[in-house]
Amino acid sequence: MNKEKDIDILAIESSCDETAAAVVRNGRRVLSNVISSQIDLHKLYGGVVPEIASRKHIEKINQVIEEALETAGKSLDDLDAIGVTYGPGLVGALLVGVAEAKAISYAKKIPLVGVHHIEGHISANYIENPDLEPPFICLVVSGGHTHLVVVRDYGKYEIIGRTRDDAAGEAFDKVARAIGLGYPGGPKIDRLSKEGNGDAIHFPRAKIEDAPYDFSFSGVKSAVLNFLNGCQMKGEAVNRADVAASFQKAVCDVLVDHAMEALGDYKMDKFAIAGGVASNTALRAAFERACEKNGVRFYHPSPVLCTDNAAMIGAAAYYEYMAGVRHGLTLNAVPNLKLGER
Repeated sequence: MNKEKDIDILAIESSCDETAAAVVRNGRRVLSNVISSQIDLHKLYGGVVPEIASRKHIEKINQVIEEALETAGKSLDDLDAIGVTYGPGLVGALLVGVAEAKAISYAKKIPLVGVHHIEGHISANYIENPDLEPPFICLVVSGGHTHLVVVRDYGKYEIIGRTRDDAAGEAFDKVARAIGLGYPGGPKIDRLSKEGNGDAIHFPRAKIEDAPYDFSFSGVKSAVLNFLNGCQMKGEAVNRADVAASFQKAVCDVLVDHAMEALGDYKMDKFAIAGGVASNTALRAAFERACEKNGVRFYHPSPVLCTDNAAMIGAAAYYEYMAGVRHGLTLNAVPNLKLGER
């Protein structure tokens, strides 16, 4: 394969409640990145409703792709490949993107590359950090995932830590609901925490004895609910900002401690974060301090590349494409796809 030639990939992402398309050149340069969010729609229900998400993807996907191509100044005939998220995620939502990508691939005879959603999040770090190359350790923190991953090479991953129960983002959403902030919880807790004292209330930090890099957030979530119930029974006022800040600090402490321990054990000096929760300002600040203290280079995507987007899928698709990965028209949505599976 001629590596001198620019490789332009149209990427499609529809795993949850964002319909997104992007054109990415050589895995690192974003020519366009269009995102149609459904947050306002799902706010009414306090979370993502899968059936509504799927219908919205169907309505929006053609418009989003057309806008991405127009912004990039490209037509379908200019593309070298199509990358699409095929798992994990909501099966109905994934199917919309996969069907669209297969249709374009078949009609235009363009190679099709299926991409793992988490691999996309990790690859978001390549877009704004031209010096970042594997190996490194990446913490993926989102509404559905909390993974500590050793990135051995492009497309080669080893998960060394994962959550035993709630994902970090899921815990943020549940605590936000409990203190009356609504959905989506993560950004709202982040904002409110700035007005509170993170040391006002001590919430537990879980450590799993036989798995030092694994996470558990159900305990801290339950501790917050018990604290709120206790205040209600005693008729005591609740300082919501202190609760938010103390909960956020407990979660950040665990994420930072586990990551720093892994970096030391694996003798790595490069660390990245990815996923929706990676845009949390307190978490970024905590990692900046810890990495500086430990002599570790810290990488993170811009907030727009932390949440679901297609640019990250285009970055991941490029490295899969260069490795010779191709999918046929039998490609299907895999809602519980494991990282590293083909």
